Order: sequence, then C-alpha cells, then structure tokens
Amino acid sequence: MRSFACALIGASMVFLTTSVGADEIEHAMGTTDVPENPQRIVVLTNEGTEALLALGIAPVGAAQSWTGDPWYDHIADAMAEAVNLGTENAINLELVAALEPDLILGNKQRHEEVYPQLSAIAPTILSERLRGDWRVNFDLYADALGVQEQGEQVLAEYDARIAALREGLGDSLQEEVSVIRFLPSQIRIYQLDSFSGVILGDLGFARPENQNVDEFALRVGRESIPDMDGDRIFYFTYDTGDGEGVAQQDGALNDPLWQSLSAVQAGRVDAVDDVVWNTAGGILAAHLMLDDIASIYGVAQN
Repeated sequence: MRSFACALIGASMVFLTTSVGADEIEHAMGTTDVPENPQRIVVLTNEGTEALLALGIAPVGAAQSWTGDPWYDHIADAMAEAVNLGTENAINLELVAALEPDLILGNKQRHEEVYPQLSAIAPTILSERLRGDWRVNFDLYADALGVQEQGEQVLAEYDARIAALREGLGDSLQEEVSVIRFLPSQIRIYQLDSFSGVILGDLGFARPENQNVDEFALRVGRESIPDMDGDRIFYFTYDTGDGEGVAQQDGALNDPLWQSLSAVQAGRVDAVDDVVWNTAGGILAAHLMLDDIASIYGVAQN
C-alpha cells in the first residue's frame, strides 16, 4: 500500500495552518518568539520536511534530500515549488535570506554553528537530535507552527496504523528481526535508538540480544557478519552513486559468513529501501516502512 504516505500529504494539505497562536517556543538553543500563523517556512532537515508536508505546509525552501534530484521520489510532487537550499550539512545562507522566511526549522546537530546567522534572518527553532524517536521533533515543529491539533491528528493516524498492523502480525512479532545497513566505509547493525528501531519497537517486534539495547548502532566490518543474524534480516544500502555502498553490500552478501546465517539459510532476508527505513527519517517514511512490513508479512491493510 505505497499510496498511504502520498494520501497523507494530500489529505493534510486541506489543513493549511489554523494557528492557535504559537508564541514562545522552547527548543535546543533556548526560547524563541515565533510569529503567529507563519506563512513562509524554511526547513533544514529531511525529517523536518516530512513533518511539514504531513501537516499540510509546503516549505518555501528546504535542505535537499540525501538522494534524489533534489527530492526523494515520495515527496517530489509536493516539493515542486520549494527552493533547494543545499544539504543539511551545507546550507546556503544567502538563499535562505533571499526567501525572506517567517520561520526557520533546523537541528542542533546540523546547524548549531550557523544558528546566529539563521536567527538574524528569521526566528529559528532547532530540534535537539536526529536519531531515535522522530515524534519528538514532529511535536516541536507542530508547536512552533501553531498547529498542535493537526499534529495530534497526524500522530493519531500513525498510532491507528500501528495498532492495526500489530494485530495483523500476530505471532510474527515473536521473530527476532535484525536490521543491517551497508555503507561505503562500514556496516551498521541497528539497535533500538534508530528510526527503524523505534518503528519496529512500536509494532512490538522482538530483536536479537545485541540489538535489543537503547543505543543507535554497532559500526562493524565483514568479520562481524555472525553478529548480524536473527530469525529474519532486513537490510538496506546507502550509496552516493559511486557504487561503493553497493560494493560493500555485494561483498557481504557473497561472503561465506553471510551465507551461513540462519536467516539466510531459511530464506528470511528482505532487501528494503534505505530512504524509507533510515535516511528520510520522518512521518511519511514511517508510513512507507509500515507498508513494507505489511507487504513482507502478507498483512492486509484498509
């Protein structure tokens, strides 16, 4: 059911912004006065872009998607009029200023060093962190925009999907699912404090012992392939276009250690989309990840 995230964008666009009068907002850099009912929003993270779109707000400018030209496929139509401001790590401040925004949304991890410059352009709200529970940042953005009621509705829809899918999965939740990411320079074994880890936890999936900890990820090499096993393995690959990420993936998948894993021998290995399971990091990707899980396990969705 790949259309749910797109349907969420379309349905939420009827909200627009019925402000309840956002004023002082506490965030990672302190307290900032924000304008009531801001109209020209700049957002500087991928997950923040997804939050705005789900709330029915098209930003005037945004950090480009990590992959895509310049946006992920699942947001490209909604972002057709947005100005590409560069990557999260290298925002073009001149372009931001030229857009004359009413409000800027960013992240401390990415934008603490340029916070003074951003604040000189417009009131700026920075979230604290990027990994783990995406809902924390979503709530902050909804508060800053004065659309708390819409935010609660969006999260209620997500919670309803979680509950329905959890029921449909039934005993499958007893599978210990392992989550692996291949990158050019390393392999990651993802744990609970990651985007995919939070969603799998919401559903109630069991995890292998080394992944069932409140940390982000183990960064390993191919010698650690035996530590990647589970009853089922989900894997995804980040590649910048030079083929190095895919080479890392192929080297691991063809390694005799990988072939010896119990999940591999049982045929319970699923390749999934890096954008959806990790890189996008927001509410729309969360719905697409739920689509993937429903499809893999054969759970019907309404």
